[in-house]
Amino acid sequence: MSDFDDLQFTLHRISEQRRTEQELCEGLLNGLYRALRTAGGRGQPLNNVSMDIVPDPWRRLVPVPLGEFHAAWFRLGLCEVLVRVRLHGEEFHGEFGNNGVFRVTDLDDDSMDALARQVLREVTSMYQGVQPEDLQLN
Repeated sequence: MSDFDDLQFTLHRISEQRRTEQELCEGLLNGLYRALRTAGGRGQPLNNVSMDIVPDPWRRLVPVPLGEFHAAWFRLGLCEVLVRVRLHGEEFHGEFGNNGVFRVTDLDDDSMDALARQVLREVTSMYQGVQPEDLQLN
C-alpha cells in the first residue's frame, strides 16, 4: 500500500467520527446562538443577533482532522465576534474575540446561557479596555 493509499484509507475510516464531531461542535454554536438571542430575557428575543457558520480561518487541512476547530461569526448588533470550538475528549474547548476562552461539558440551556453571558461580558470588556484577568466572572 502506498502512502497515498494509506492517507485515503485513513480519511475514509475516520469520516463518520469527523462528521459526528462536526455535528456536536455546530450544535454548541447553535446553542450559543439561541442563548444569545434570548439574552434579553424570556420572551424578549434580541433581533440583532445572527450567526454564520464559516470555515475556521486558521484551517490548514481539508477535510478537518479530528480535534480541530469549527467556527462561526456571531453578529451582536454593531459587533461581530468569531467563535471557534473543538471537541477535546468529552469537553468542548473554545475561544472567541481577542483572547476569550471557554470550556463546556454539557449543551443544556443553563450551560449555554452561562456561556452567552460570558461572551457578552468579555466582549464588552474588550471594547471598554478592561483586561480579561481583571474580570470577576461568576
